[in-house]
This record gives sequence, C-alpha cells and structure tokens, in this order.
Amino acid sequence: MKYGKTLFLLFAFALSGGPPLAQAEEGITENTIFFGSILPLSGRAQALGKGMKAGLDSSLNDRSIGARHVFIRYLDDLYEPKLTHLKVRKLQRRGIFAMIGNVGTPTAAVSLPMLKRAGIPAIGFFTGAGLLRTGEGPVLNYRASYVQETAAVIEAALEAGLKPENVCAYVQNDAYGKAGLVGMQKALEKTDAPLDLLSGLQTFFEAIAGEELVQGSSIGAPVNPNGPVGVYIRNTQEVIPGYQALKNWEKKSGYTCKLVITVGAYDNIAHFVQFAREKGENWVISAVSFTGADAFAQTLQELGVVENNLIMSQVVPLLDSNLPIVREARDVLGRDFGFVSLEGYIVGKMTLRLLQETPAPLTRKSFVAHARQSKFDLGGVKIDFTRNGYQASDLVIVSYLSGGQYRQVTPEIWQQMFNWQPDRQMDTQGMRRP
Repeated sequence: MKYGKTLFLLFAFALSGGPPLAQAEEGITENTIFFGSILPLSGRAQALGKGMKAGLDSSLNDRSIGARHVFIRYLDDLYEPKLTHLKVRKLQRRGIFAMIGNVGTPTAAVSLPMLKRAGIPAIGFFTGAGLLRTGEGPVLNYRASYVQETAAVIEAALEAGLKPENVCAYVQNDAYGKAGLVGMQKALEKTDAPLDLLSGLQTFFEAIAGEELVQGSSIGAPVNPNGPVGVYIRNTQEVIPGYQALKNWEKKSGYTCKLVITVGAYDNIAHFVQFAREKGENWVISAVSFTGADAFAQTLQELGVVENNLIMSQVVPLLDSNLPIVREARDVLGRDFGFVSLEGYIVGKMTLRLLQETPAPLTRKSFVAHARQSKFDLGGVKIDFTRNGYQASDLVIVSYLSGGQYRQVTPEIWQQMFNWQPDRQMDTQGMRRP
C-alpha cells in the first residue's frame, strides 16, 4: 500500500503540470529555469557585484527559452570566501540549473569544487584565474585569463623599450593575486630577465602558505622582502607594507620599478596609486580588468589623483566602441553602462543564445556539451568554445586612463608614459603638458 500510494502521487504530479519524470532536471520546472549568482552586493567590492548583476538582469533575467522564463537568484557574499560556501549551499538546497556571473577568484576557489561535485555548470564567472581553466568540470568562461592580460601589458611595455628587471607587482594576498603573478612569471620567463629577478619571483611563490601568499607582520600586514612583489590584505585599504616591500626590493636588487603590475580590487589599488604618487613615484601602474575600470576611475577622482601613467587591461570592447553589442548594451543599461556591466551583458547574451540552441530536452549535460561545440559572433564579439571547450574569448585590450575615459594604448603613449615625470600631466589625448 505504501509503495502504491507513492507511485500514485508521482503520477498525479506528472499529470498536474510538473516536468516529465524522465526529463526532470534540478533547477528546471515547466515554466522556469533557475540560475544562481553569488557576488558582492555590499562591502568594498560592491561596485563589481552590482555591475555584473545589472548586466545579467538586462540580458538574461526574465528572458524566455521556449515556454520557460529565466530567473536568477542573487546572493551577497561580500567577496569573502567563508560566506561564499554558505551561499552556495543555500542555492543548492533551493535548486539551480547553473551558477552564473560569480565575482572573484578566492570565492571561486570555494564554490567550484562544490559545483563540480553537484554537476552544476559555472558560467561566465568574473575572474581570469587559471583554476577555472583546467578543462575539468562543467566550467564555461567568457573572458580571457589573467595570464593573457598580464602578458599583453608586459609584452607591450617591453616592445616600447622597458627592461624586464624594471617590472614589479603589487597584488592581493590570496588566490587572485597569485593568479596574476603566474601571468607575470610566464611573461618574464620568455625574456632575458636577470636570474635574480626570476629567482625572486620563484622564492615568493615558494612562500605561499594556504590561501595567503605571504604571512604578515605582527599587525597582519603582508611583507615580502624576497622578490619584486608587494601584497595587501583583501578588503582593506592598507597599502604601506606592500609599497615598502617594493622599495625594499629596489634597494636589495639595485633595480628600479618602472612598471608595477597590480592585481587587486579598485578600492585598494586606487589608494595604492595615491600613496605612490604622494611619495613621488612615477611608476607606470597597470591594473587587470577585475579591478573594476569604472569604480577605479571614480575612486581616483574622489582621492584627487592625477590620471597619468595608469594602464588597465580590458576583456570587453572599450565603451566608445561602435560594435553592435556595445551599442545595444549602452542603450539598454543606460546609467548602469560600464565595463563590468558590459561584461555581464555579454555573458547573459551568450548564455541566452546557448540555451536557445541546446537540443531538447534541456539538461545540464546537454547544455554544456552544446556550448563546447559552439562558435558564433555576438554583435562583434567573437564567441568560440571550440578551441579548448572552456573559454569563449581571448580578447584583451590594453587601455590607459585619460580624461576619465579609457583609450587604447599606442606605442607613442607607452613612450610618453615612460618619460613622464610626477610634476607633469597629460591632456585628454595622452599628450604631456608642462
């Protein structure tokens, strides 16, 4: 009787409009496809989370896939891995088809193993870390990697005449910072960089313990005297120890930092730039795309920092681009239009198309299998998973900040930056003013 009643209830559920039992998939009902997204909607990195959410809302949330509507469940993790674990568990209990647009590397280091065990796809995470590019698990990235970003900046600087021994770094003291340093190390290993520079980087990597890159002093400040790297603690504005580590390296090695590759979030990196300029440093300071181009520029303005010698690598087209996808995002997003929201918009549009073209019945496995065979043009942005199965785009644009806008760097601009002095400014066209 007990088993007969159970079978009757299951049969009644199927007749009442529930999904066919043979096709049932977690996070999918007859009318809805549920996605999850865990990102910082408050705290020091909130501009990144809010930008990604705006882009996803404008391109994917509440869109139709046949008779089903997409619904994205957002949860705030403050860009803190300990909270990420709890939020992933919460979304797993509620049921999601896939996770999309999560922000951060240290948070991804927590969420990816959990998603992999559950077979939940990870789509368009806002990070270029290598841990999402192993080819393992149902991971589908949009963006280029941090290795590609840092390599693009370093290679362009070397072509402009910079010496390898003049490259230094200032990074966040976690898996995100480490991911950027891997790119720096790989780029410099291809050059005639001095052995003590390369060994200094290697020594730094050997000092890694757990999540933190280098253990701090008695007050918890990260210090690294062994290589061309300074670090800072995530979600803080502490910049002095990391700056001092670079000065210690200059004194110990006899080399001068001229290009400082930063791998961090906009709030700290802006304060680092402010402090370095106050100390009279004319370093060319470069940031990776995750830093958050719009929030970075705004924070610099609030701090009264002159924009000279500031580089940022971008993994989406520049905002003044005339590409159809950029024009479309600009119109739809309005005041929310920016680099992060544009990336979220592209991720959402990419995912929508993949969903629409996945052969029925829609399951996680059929979706990922179809995505890995997909190649198309998305309004001027090339989407191509066929090269490796896990990354759609290799686009990297090296830009510089001038007049509140990001413009593409040219060889002439590189030359001007390396000849720049702290008491001289550039105009909005990148030309030096007396």
